[in-house]
Amino acid sequence: MNTNLRRALSAALVTALGAGGLAACGGGDGSGGDGDKTVTLVSHDSFVASDEVLAEFTKETGYKVKVVKGGDAGAAVNQAILSKNHPQGDVFFGVDNTLLSRALDKGLFASYEAKGLDRVPGALQLDSSRHRVTPVDYGDICVNYDRAYFADKKLAPPQSFADLVKPEYKNLLVTENVKTSSPGLAFQLGTIAAFGEDGWQDYWKKLKGNGVEVVDGWEQAYNSRFSGSATGRKAKGDKPLVVSYASSPPAEVMGAEPAPEEAPTGVATGTCFRQIEFAGLLSGAKNTEGGKALIDFLVGKKFQEDMPLQMFVNPANQDARLPELFTRYGVKVEKPATLDKERIAEHRDEWIKTWSSLVLK
Repeated sequence: MNTNLRRALSAALVTALGAGGLAACGGGDGSGGDGDKTVTLVSHDSFVASDEVLAEFTKETGYKVKVVKGGDAGAAVNQAILSKNHPQGDVFFGVDNTLLSRALDKGLFASYEAKGLDRVPGALQLDSSRHRVTPVDYGDICVNYDRAYFADKKLAPPQSFADLVKPEYKNLLVTENVKTSSPGLAFQLGTIAAFGEDGWQDYWKKLKGNGVEVVDGWEQAYNSRFSGSATGRKAKGDKPLVVSYASSPPAEVMGAEPAPEEAPTGVATGTCFRQIEFAGLLSGAKNTEGGKALIDFLVGKKFQEDMPLQMFVNPANQDARLPELFTRYGVKVEKPATLDKERIAEHRDEWIKTWSSLVLK
């Protein structure tokens, strides 16, 4: 989930805040080099946690954390599936609800009901009967808009999927390729949730007719094409609408001095699709007790309150407090679009193929 955004933000955080406190990082066979005193977390490239929080885990449990990173979320999940008979580690973090069914169907995870799971809302628990995965965070993929552009044009920014096909927003939107981008796929799933099996294709025909631009991934869309991002403003991006994240506005003002009254970008809250990110105990893990302890810690308050400014996601634990940067500059998406994981599993490849024939031809 949000892999590209978090990769960019995490790099900035490492510089600005000294974040990224990993006991170890890299490839390998999952052995920590310290026997049962090491627990290995397999994840995507954007996993970041502070030194202090991981040190607290070691103090509480005696386990050091080794992190094995495997590219973006899709690549990391695929690699975990391919290596499931000889897992790279003990816990996998980073499978989201768009890919969850694939991991569960392949038997990637062993059942474990985490301590503290009662503090996670039931709506986030998509495997509550078997507890093969534990919700750790969530975020929303939404259209972001450049406030300055719309103020200059004296034009109200769009707020819904339906708005995006109106003539006044012609040639203003850039989105990511559904085939190659997690936010691109989530945006497509949002339109399917909004317009249904019978309507989403017609919607995309209208969106294409209204001049939507499609690029390979989030970094190109947000940093190069979007006029509202810090890099986009420098690069003279000319698209004032972009598919990004509800957490992008707080990221835009992080470290700004003086702090602005509002972020330079806004969120069209009627265009959001919710992504939920999970951790699971890998089947065949060498250190199952350490893995269980780590999953407990990931949903615990200490890690959950550290996570927003490390990875720009929302904590799953309802007792965790959001940082002031989020509460001041973020938005609360009251009614995000969602789809059942079973429905995604059944139709995902078909939907991607159909989208490609409609939009890319």
